Amino acid sequence: MAYREGGLGSYLHVYNRGVKKMPIYRNQSDLWRLRSVLFYLNHNRPMPDNWTREIAREGGVESLVWPSAWEPRVPIVSLLAFTLMPNHMHLFLKEIVEGGIAKFMHRTSMSYSKFINEKYTESGRLFEGTYKSRIIDSEADFKNLAIYIMVKNPFELYPGGLAAACKSFEPAYAHALQYPFTSLHDYHNPIQSSPIINRELLGELFEEPGSFKEFARECVLSRLDQLDEHDF
Repeated sequence: MAYREGGLGSYLHVYNRGVKKMPIYRNQSDLWRLRSVLFYLNHNRPMPDNWTREIAREGGVESLVWPSAWEPRVPIVSLLAFTLMPNHMHLFLKEIVEGGIAKFMHRTSMSYSKFINEKYTESGRLFEGTYKSRIIDSEADFKNLAIYIMVKNPFELYPGGLAAACKSFEPAYAHALQYPFTSLHDYHNPIQSSPIINRELLGELFEEPGSFKEFARECVLSRLDQLDEHDF
């Protein structure tokens, strides 16, 4: 595989968190909305003003159905992995159109912030500011970032936190698979992969069935505590 260090074809770890590290949701349904935004706003055309009502008629935002009456969806980024945490989110993105990541992040944060403010009769910023990002340009970092986003972060939600999860890999991994706001399930069971995710890169790096889980186990047993957000 050929990796580039910037512009089209580059891979980035993108991170944003709530203002003053405050939660970015009030109810779990809010995170379902944010998850759906990752799919519906990853499109090269403006969305209709009433897009959520149109989707509601198709089964709701959780269904991730693209209405047949709309023009075909043309993504502006490839979303390779994600986890939405209580007060922040991590995305693994590939730039596939010039400026696509910046546009996608702006659309996502603005749409979700507007939704939260209108739903709870609030005002002001939801996110701390401009998202942070770092270019990822080696196979080793691709693999480590995948574990950091989809394993380490959900493991922090395990009863007892990360330390307890690291001592109990199997139940912690099963617990993480039950968390709906991560793409971990897309790599655990590719047959049921969500349309949010493009598995082109990580699906190639973790080609064999179970290889992602086994690499995650290796990281947990040896060096998960060494994977830090500042490394990505």
